[in-house]
Formats: sequence, structure tokens, C-alpha cells
Amino acid sequence: MQWVDTIIQGILLGGLYALYATGLSLMFGIMKLVNLAHGDLIVLAAFVIVVLASLLPPGSGVVLALLLSLPIMFGVGYGLQVGFLNRTLDRDILPPLIVTFGFSIIIQNGLLEVFSADSRRLPLTGWESASLSVASGISIGTVPLVCFASAVVVIAGLNFLIYRTAIGRAFRATSDDPETAQLMGIDHRRLFAIAAGIAMMVCAVAALYLGLRANFDPTIGPARLLYAFEAVIVGGLGSLWGTLIGGMIIGVAQTVGAQINPEWQILTGHLAFLVILVVRPRGLFPKSEG
Repeated sequence: MQWVDTIIQGILLGGLYALYATGLSLMFGIMKLVNLAHGDLIVLAAFVIVVLASLLPPGSGVVLALLLSLPIMFGVGYGLQVGFLNRTLDRDILPPLIVTFGFSIIIQNGLLEVFSADSRRLPLTGWESASLSVASGISIGTVPLVCFASAVVVIAGLNFLIYRTAIGRAFRATSDDPETAQLMGIDHRRLFAIAAGIAMMVCAVAALYLGLRANFDPTIGPARLLYAFEAVIVGGLGSLWGTLIGGMIIGVAQTVGAQINPEWQILTGHLAFLVILVVRPRGLFPKSEG
């Protein structure tokens, strides 16, 4: 039963990694943009939620703070895309990488200046430590379970948006053939800004569970970015459901490694990523094969 519990905990951890990765996958799938500041934007969203929670009346809860943070993060994504990133697209891959790397440095140092290097955590309300006993020796934490459910709901919602709505058709048309989409009257730069805003809203959801599950500080963004990259690449570039599976694979690899030797937790996740990358260089469910 111990190994069964290890696998379950790894799957639930994969839900968190999938939330880290979904916004990254969305931006790459629509605009072919690799955002090196993605992890730092998740941390930024976590600090936004902390500040909002501190301003709300006691007992309001972090969920209300999350809801208030969603339009803020949408505005951040929209503004960054319109003000900076749209100017770097349609050239080559290097300018967006340089610009987003610059964002990463600016966000980290800005957060350090405002909040210092002290670690923070979202306000506790009691349910963070609750758990469900499903069998002898197997207990599922409430936060990991809700986090995994949130990842499923977010990805299902994004798939509905992309494949069942008018703006989703515009997203797909622009992604597949931006020149023809422009000839049909689609403003691809506005669409990219909307996509970036939606991706930042997903970052806010990921930030909620980041802050509930562990302490965070302004410097942990690159590590979140690494987990997001691995989940996206394992699942297949541009595949949202593949991103969920990729996160689960990385999560299970880490918990299995930790069960064998606690020092191996991070290493086994990276090794699983490397093995899959060698066997399936384009990931398990690449978009073009979907």
C-alpha cells in the first residue's frame, strides 16, 4: 500500500505541475512564444494574492483573493503582450527569448525590492491540513486533491474555449496560418494579447496552490519554469491534455524517487523527462499528431 500511496501522491503533484505548465503551453500553442518569465509571473501572482488577502476582511479567504487577482493578472498578460512581446514576434525565436528573460530578471528583483527575500505563505484557514482516508495506509490531502481537480477543470475549460467558441476558432486559425487569418480580418496581435491574459489567469490559479502547499519567495520562479517546461515537453508542445499527463509523469517520478531515497526526488523527475525526450523527442502527444 505504501507504493500505491506514493503513486497517488505523485499523480496529485502532477496536477500542480500541470497548472504551472498550462499557461506556457497555451502561449506556445497559439503564438509559438517561449516565455522564460513564466515561472516568475506565477510567483508574482502569488504575491498579488498575498497582498489582496491581507487587504480583505478577516475570514474572507484566499479564494476571494484569487478571484480578485484574475482580472489583475489578465491585465498584466495583456499589457506585456501589447507593450512588448507583440513587437518581437514574426522575426525569429531569439528576440522573444531575450525579452522574456529580461522580464524574469526585472520581476525577481522587483519582488525582492518590495517584499524582501523572506519566504511567504498564503494565510491558513484550516482546510490546508485536512485529508481524506481512502484505505488503510492511504490518505489524500485536501489541497492536492482540489489542486488536481482544478487542473482538470482549467484544461477542460481551455479546450472548450479553443474548440467550441468563435474566439477559439480565431486562436486556431491564427496559430495554423497567421497570414491567411489576417487576410480574413483577424487581428492576430489582439488575439495574442487575449491569449497572454488568459495564460496569466491560469498562472494565478497555479499561484494559489503554490502558496497553499509550500512557502515561496521571489527567487523560486526559475524552478517553477523548469517543471513547467518538462511537463509541456513530455506531454507534447501545444497539447493541453498532454501537459496534464506530462505533469503527472514528472510528479510520479519525483515521488517514487523520494520513496527510494529522499535525495533523489528532483533527480528522478529530470531523469524521467530525459528518457521520454530521447524516446519521443516531440513528446507523447504533440499537437500536430493530435
